[in-house]
Amino acid sequence: MDVQSLRVFRAVARRGSITAAARELRYTQSAVSRQIAALEAEIGGRLFDRLPRGVALTEEGRCLLPHAEAVLDRLTLAQRDLEAIRGLGAGTLRVAAFWTAAAALVPRALAAFRAAHPQVSLSLALDRTPALLDRLVAGDVDLAVVSAAPERPLDTSRFELRHLLDEHLLVAVSRDHRLARRRVVRLAELADEYFIPGSATDEENLLRASLPSSFQPRVEIVAADWTGKLGCVAAGLGVALVPALAARSVPADVALLRLRDDDAIVRRIFAATVAGRHRPAAVTVALDHLKQVATELW
Repeated sequence: MDVQSLRVFRAVARRGSITAAARELRYTQSAVSRQIAALEAEIGGRLFDRLPRGVALTEEGRCLLPHAEAVLDRLTLAQRDLEAIRGLGAGTLRVAAFWTAAAALVPRALAAFRAAHPQVSLSLALDRTPALLDRLVAGDVDLAVVSAAPERPLDTSRFELRHLLDEHLLVAVSRDHRLARRRVVRLAELADEYFIPGSATDEENLLRASLPSSFQPRVEIVAADWTGKLGCVAAGLGVALVPALAARSVPADVALLRLRDDDAIVRRIFAATVAGRHRPAAVTVALDHLKQVATELW
């Protein structure tokens, strides 16, 4: 049974007349009659008794009618739900991002998205870039905000990347550090400092991925989270690299220094989706919000 035949059958049943149903559907009377005849042939029975004035449902017709109405009502509801998703009146948006992107960039973009489309359900997951890309491929998230060093580009054959900004890494030192009053320093001036990384073994941690191979940082203390890392910096136990996106979350007892241009450490920030995969309307709008906030922040 095709949907159109069921629509015609319902209209005739409700109107009690092939002529009236044809007028409602804007079909010819003969076209409605052919649809009913074809449906009766398909079920192998008569749906209507032809009366001198109009038609009446047979027992088989009365049996089919509630099923036809249920199918058509469900299809109408499905169409409304799909239109709501396309119009961002419903649906979900699943975003993932690396940790410091959640300090300002991603939350502001999601806040702008929610203000414009409050019916769309939002979720945010945080992880490192390699894990984010794995989750993207697996379909666990719709959009990921990721980072990459210029010399370590991401795979553009697998991912569609929208460049958001280029972010400088800053050097965090305690307020009573010998360099704390400086605004700009050379990397060589930090050669004797202890650096505090987020992991002792992970080859993709910020410290290993950012510093040039010629610079061998001294490491004594490892702090896996930013609160602990900056706490150690504030206590004078070492220095740390801090992404500029996270500058607003740095406590008052920590100073942030820029590296000179020839020593500058920059990483590229992208919004990533899976190449070749359909992009829902919510993702397209979220990308625009991310770009707008990135422009405002930088």
